[in-house]
Amino acid sequence: MPLRLSIDRIEVDLAVLVDDRGRQINFPVDLLPKGTRAGDVLTFAIERDTEATSQLQAETKVVQTELKKRDPGGDLKL
Repeated sequence: MPLRLSIDRIEVDLAVLVDDRGRQINFPVDLLPKGTRAGDVLTFAIERDTEATSQLQAETKVVQTELKKRDPGGDLKL
């Protein structure tokens, strides 16, 4: 079931969204649908993207491998 949040108020570049338990979430105004205003109800569906997660993990591993090649090891002296 999608999450429903109402817009309590808009403060400059953040919208304060409230769930049915009264918990508040700050959300960037520029990510809201055009024309959205205080009092509107938004529906959110959050899903885990396993394909994108695997891709990011592979890319991160490549970067870590490259960094390890340049690391001389030993203690860091400040």
